[in-house]
Amino acid sequence: MIATVFSTVRKFYAAPPPAPPVPASQVSSLYPRYRLQALESTYIGYAIYYLVRNNVSIVTVEMQGALHYTKEMIGDITAMTALAYGLSKFLMGSVSDKSNSRRFMSTGLLLTAICNFAFGASSNYYAHLTLWTLNGFAQGMGWPPCGRVMGHWYSESERGLTFSIWNTSHNLGAGIIGVFVAWVVSTFGGWQYAFYVPGAIAAVGAVYLFLRVPDTPASVGLPPVEEFRNDYPVAVETIDLERELTFRELLFDKVLLNKYVWLLAIANFFVYICRYSMMDWSPTYLREVKGADISRGAYAVMALEFSAIPSTIFFGWVSDRIGGRRGKVATLCMLPIIAAFAGIIAAPAGHIWLDYVMLMIIGCFVYPVLGLITVAALDMVSKKAIGAAAGFIGLFGYIGRLVQDKGFGRLLDQLTASHGVDYAWQVVLYLIICCAIIAALLLALLWKLRPQA
Repeated sequence: MIATVFSTVRKFYAAPPPAPPVPASQVSSLYPRYRLQALESTYIGYAIYYLVRNNVSIVTVEMQGALHYTKEMIGDITAMTALAYGLSKFLMGSVSDKSNSRRFMSTGLLLTAICNFAFGASSNYYAHLTLWTLNGFAQGMGWPPCGRVMGHWYSESERGLTFSIWNTSHNLGAGIIGVFVAWVVSTFGGWQYAFYVPGAIAAVGAVYLFLRVPDTPASVGLPPVEEFRNDYPVAVETIDLERELTFRELLFDKVLLNKYVWLLAIANFFVYICRYSMMDWSPTYLREVKGADISRGAYAVMALEFSAIPSTIFFGWVSDRIGGRRGKVATLCMLPIIAAFAGIIAAPAGHIWLDYVMLMIIGCFVYPVLGLITVAALDMVSKKAIGAAAGFIGLFGYIGRLVQDKGFGRLLDQLTASHGVDYAWQVVLYLIICCAIIAALLLALLWKLRPQA
């Protein structure tokens, strides 16, 4: 019985076989349409994933008041989802490289919608901890199929720009969720609606993904994108562009034994601390230290996310124009991030607009770094292993998020009790600056690296 169920599930999610080739006269008209569909569907789909991922940080104060949660308890909830997401992104990344992207991605979004409904319906801490951990695991089914789809429909010479455009999807989702949740809670009067309403949107989004996401060019009878664009990474006669890799090749040859993937993963650990420290804690920081209300705290997240959209696209394009040197561009982007965190420390209370400016600077530069780390991984391992490589690198990133969620939550509780809230937040901000400096030094080791796929 179990073997039958497992076999049925495996067949349902297996990568579709190559379709009969379309007539050569139709390739030039079909390819642009499918490429746009790939970008559009994964962009919208991944933005919706973010609507049901970062809800907790927006209603932290409301949950503390209604449920008597401490900052450490909130930190535990977000830390566990970070750990689950990181593990899932690694495991599901390896699976997604050999799966049907449309079915894989839509299933993950449906599962995370269910977790959000259940989270809003509960008021028990351990139930919340369990449900948000499960939500984190389901979230791991979002990025890998997007990477597979984009890697197959867009070639090496255009990855910096196209992946950067796609990468702004999470800026859109994460930016909207802050203000949207603040409006929902203010309108309906309960923190639970921060999970009910986004959950409903995610359920509809799952249907959309199931109907819309394409898999690979071969699955619809089209040639590899390198052939369509005449953009081969090496001489065409030496490679099989569409050969699926074995699990050993995915995990060992392409990922675990690749020194550049390890370096990108360790750098990602520190970059994620910089990213999520402000995503998870900036609303609380502005409300506790700078006197902002829930709406103004939510606008901090929007400022952080939306400022990244033009810069992410621009720096991705720049990395293409300088021959794919993603490490060089990423290193230079870390410098304004360090300065902006120092600016938040120096900004006086009563001038919250200064904090918004600093947050916009951080968002403007940290997201290009994250996008370029992913593209650099794709450059190193090829489109057939991007899910596994990005999953491994993402695992390190979300371990970084776990460390900052758990560590900063406990540190803030302890230092606030002994030295006051202002001192506690200053210590945390100095620790973030140290992480940003370490990330910059690690990325500098990739300064001259070019695509090697």
